[in-house]
Amino acid sequence: MPRSRTCAQWHDHANGVHPSDNLRDWLTDRVSLTYKLMAHCQQFRVQRLRQQRALCLADEWQRIALPRRLQVQERDVLLRCDDRPMVLGHTVVALDATTTEWPFFSTLGERSLGTTLFGDPLVARGQLQFARLYHDHPLVRRMCAATGVDGFTYPLWARRSTFRRKTGVMLVTEVFFPEIEQLRRVRPDPKAMPSPAAPGLSSQIVPTFQQTSFDAATELAAVSSEIHT
Repeated sequence: MPRSRTCAQWHDHANGVHPSDNLRDWLTDRVSLTYKLMAHCQQFRVQRLRQQRALCLADEWQRIALPRRLQVQERDVLLRCDDRPMVLGHTVVALDATTTEWPFFSTLGERSLGTTLFGDPLVARGQLQFARLYHDHPLVRRMCAATGVDGFTYPLWARRSTFRRKTGVMLVTEVFFPEIEQLRRVRPDPKAMPSPAAPGLSSQIVPTFQQTSFDAATELAAVSSEIHT
């Protein structure tokens, strides 16, 4: 029988979840996951599943400095490579988060959150944490519902980290589909490319991710400067 865990056990080091070498690279790489996925496919797409008020998960409220488990603003997306789902992205912010703290969150649509965060010099990323998720976890159930499958080979590996902007705190969790290990790089390593907010780049570059689906090679060649102050 599949192992049942509705609440994840999060570890501060990837050794705590025993990933394969390939998965370890995906889990621990601190480069923008969007850019890393784009380097492994021809077409990259963000599919928004939901963005609404909801009760935060049982292991989330402390990470975003709430006094207890409360309603939050949450956003779930699938990150697709050549139309295959590779990652579930799950983001939560407190209801009282202001537009000054996160001015872009409510208007993202099907644009990438990652390029916005990595392109903003006011955003600081916290420590990565890692977990193994099983069939009863709420995020795994959402993955099954979004893709129409009954289940996966468990466990699924996940990571999360906080992002801080001014006084605001955002928690981003990324759960990897098993197919992530089948991806092979088709573009240069994104670590070798300028970051979206690299010093000296013109702030007049046209922001990327204005389309639901786009050619990965074209977008990797045009570095985003979508910076919110």
